[in-house]
Amino acid sequence: MFIETHCHLDYLKALPLEEIRAKIKEAGITKVITIGVDPLNLDKVRELSMTYEEIYYTQGIHPHDAKEATEVEFEKISTRSIEKKMVAVGEIGLDYHYNNSPPEIQRTVFEKQLQLAVDYDLPVVIHTRDADEDTKAILKNFSSKLKRKGVVHSFTSSRELAEFVLGEGFYLGFNGIITFKKAENVQEVVKITPAEQILFETDSPFLTPVPHRGKENAPYFLPFVASKIAELKNLDLENLKRQVYTNSLQCFHKLS
Repeated sequence: MFIETHCHLDYLKALPLEEIRAKIKEAGITKVITIGVDPLNLDKVRELSMTYEEIYYTQGIHPHDAKEATEVEFEKISTRSIEKKMVAVGEIGLDYHYNNSPPEIQRTVFEKQLQLAVDYDLPVVIHTRDADEDTKAILKNFSSKLKRKGVVHSFTSSRELAEFVLGEGFYLGFNGIITFKKAENVQEVVKITPAEQILFETDSPFLTPVPHRGKENAPYFLPFVASKIAELKNLDLENLKRQVYTNSLQCFHKLS
């Protein structure tokens, strides 16, 4: 069995949702977490989770959209944090690659949402790109307060940051990037990450794994990610799947 820990169901366009759900079930995926990222989709992901039993959701403002964050969004995160199917605060973090929002605003919004996770005893889903030092500095201030920790998803940062967040008890989420030929740095991080701290994800509709590059990504491609991780770590695939399923339930405790 699999748990898809990070996707954007409201972005998928290639197939009708009912067909996607059927293919997800066929792939052995029992639970799906669809991610909140901006003021426009917080309600959408929640509605999907309320409609379908296997779908859970998060609420958060992505660093790209930090400049759009208002008290309305923070209030939604707060109010919904007690709901059974809201499993984490996220996707939150820092992205200095695109700088779609000013870095100082990104940092403020990141810290405010980390505090919400602390207040409501929830894990976090973290995005970080080209922001290793600031990500590390901010997490140093919050890690001890975050009882549930969470995941640094779609990990593509340095080995140094990987070792820091793993040491703090966070999980690392890996997706189709690890199947790319030029992803040696991420593959090396996979090799040093304990199986007990790995999560599977697709980040669909983005980052479609080999051999399906060129197609819209979807949660039912998750087995390709699992197979590649087992290959990189020289582990039995079935044992790895069982371990990562357990990891997913431990990271996102409301899934249990």
